[in-house]
Amino acid sequence: MSAPSATPSAAAPHTHEPGADPRRWLALGALVASTLVLSFDMTILNVALPSMAGQIHAGTGDLQWIVDSYTVVFAAAMLPAGLLGDRFGRRRMLVAGLVVFLAGSMIGTLAHSPGPVIAARTVMGLGGAFVMPLALSVIPSLFGPADRPKAVAITSTSMALGMPLGPIIGGALLEHFWWGSVFLINIPLVAISIVACVLLLPETRDPAAPRVDPVGTVCAAAGLGALVYGIIEAPDRGWADPLVLGSLLGSVLLIAALVLRERGVSRPMLDLSLLRQRGFLWNAVAATLVSFILTGLLFVLPSYLQTVLGYDAFGTGLRLLPMMGGLMVAARLSAGLVRRFGPRPVIATGLLLLAAAAFLGATTGSGDGYGACATWQPIAGLGFGLAIVPSMDGALGALPRDRAGSGSGLLQTLRQTGSAVGVAILGSVLASGYRDRLGSTGLTGAAARTARDSVVGAHQVAAKLGDRALAAAADRAYVHGMDLAIVVCGAAALAAAALVAVFLPDTRTPAAPGQASGKAAGNASGQASGQATAPDARQDVPQGAPAPMAPKATDARQ
Repeated sequence: MSAPSATPSAAAPHTHEPGADPRRWLALGALVASTLVLSFDMTILNVALPSMAGQIHAGTGDLQWIVDSYTVVFAAAMLPAGLLGDRFGRRRMLVAGLVVFLAGSMIGTLAHSPGPVIAARTVMGLGGAFVMPLALSVIPSLFGPADRPKAVAITSTSMALGMPLGPIIGGALLEHFWWGSVFLINIPLVAISIVACVLLLPETRDPAAPRVDPVGTVCAAAGLGALVYGIIEAPDRGWADPLVLGSLLGSVLLIAALVLRERGVSRPMLDLSLLRQRGFLWNAVAATLVSFILTGLLFVLPSYLQTVLGYDAFGTGLRLLPMMGGLMVAARLSAGLVRRFGPRPVIATGLLLLAAAAFLGATTGSGDGYGACATWQPIAGLGFGLAIVPSMDGALGALPRDRAGSGSGLLQTLRQTGSAVGVAILGSVLASGYRDRLGSTGLTGAAARTARDSVVGAHQVAAKLGDRALAAAADRAYVHGMDLAIVVCGAAALAAAALVAVFLPDTRTPAAPGQASGKAAGNASGQASGQATAPDARQDVPQGAPAPMAPKATDARQ
């Protein structure tokens, strides 16, 4: 429906273009601190997975759930989190999310078995669901078209910076403390983020945002959880197992019910009308597939570096730096490349580089050392950076400002769904390849189950029995499974590159009359749903923020 005109009281303070006040960069610092916590925690945990497998007796399925319990809840809760921020204040909900994340970290420090760790990660995922979409939804309100790509690049770079720092600091902690220290380190970071958000971030909200739908939220969480459960359990139970088939069928029914329910309301929580905009849809597809690949690689590589090649946790963190370094370099270069060539060729090139790196990595043999791994990691990092920053910026730029919270929540939901499914699928491919290649070990009972459950378990059994042949066979089996998983990454990158090349709009082409250009925040037109563009009253209402930092009442889409 057409938006009503803005009231004088609402319009009065909105007299400046977003991004006119230099204090917006201090506010961005608060957002960077928040997103840094999430990226830091992600990679700290990955480098700790092999240690957790040995110290708390976590099998491959447990490790997949330790990672996916976070991402499943993160993805399912992000849509209602964005809407709650729109209605009750984005800064308030962002701080609340950080507090919940802090509570989950404290639970993790006290855990001594896989179950409590999974519970801690679930709580952290709930907190993280409030942090990421609300941090991103504030950016279009703080920055105009000229500065928004730089702000997105800074935020993305902060996430990339947390990735290499996480394994290095996590490795150093694991050398001197117990594995729970990787949760404990979050506490000071979260405290700093809370203070920065309270002091520097202006409060914004959208009182006209749709209400949170509890039934839709349950359908999203249960549907995604059932999908991940079925994929994770399939290698152990078999794809024809009734429980696996039931979980996959249940996920399809629940997600279908969610879509049908959301399509039947006037202002849905899951705003599917955004997917009619090609700019948002195909940028979101690219970002989702990149997340699928990145999280999958970060799941399979640490066990290879630590268990097969024999590096400690700190050494593993250092040896992931080539990938993270390539990502950071590309993140800094991507904005200039997009200005010169447009987003479509830059994103497609990044995905092709990612595919090339994956296929090169899939040639890894059990006798290869770190040199082979170091060869393709920088290429993969460059591909990640060239693809993720322009696709995220393009998707955010296609969002109407009045739906910044729900739209960025949808974008992050898709990305986190890609991450969860990536860990589930690639972990299952790895587990199947490992078990098939390991074959009969000549062991029986608990020792055989432990050896077949994970390469870490096989090494523990081999050390106890003094069986070097078992350890060597487990290494070969793991590398075989890892290569299969990396091939899947390469295929996904090629498919994403083809989709981007064919379907992503070329934003350098002047927009036809009556169409959105897709170049700036707020440029996404209401015409995607057949509506005329009108002055937008359903936009951010500042709460105690200086007038220059608030967006003006007349929408930039005019």
